[in-house]
Amino acid sequence: MAETILVTLIIFSSIFGVIFTFLTTRNKERLALIENGADAKLFNSGKKYSFGQFILNLALLAIGVGVGVLVGAMLGNGGMEEDVAFSSCIFIFGGIGLFASVFLNRKLDKEE
Repeated sequence: MAETILVTLIIFSSIFGVIFTFLTTRNKERLALIENGADAKLFNSGKKYSFGQFILNLALLAIGVGVGVLVGAMLGNGGMEEDVAFSSCIFIFGGIGLFASVFLNRKLDKEE
């Protein structure tokens, strides 16, 4: 019982420590650049994804996982081991869904 509490505490404190270190370091870098006269546009140099693209990625991933579960169930009933069928099909079809989202996001970017 105490081991699980300790492991959970260590995991969450490690995650907090990494995020805290990242944010404070980024803040110090930005303050140093501003003090040296850097332009504020420097911080906005990166492609921003819209909420719609994020939802598209999640939707295609969920569709892929759902199809993977269905195909895994069919393969499990067909003689293949159920554990292997489910896990492999979920990862394969989830990856195919994410791969399709890359191409759909490119198409949406070209239209804009």
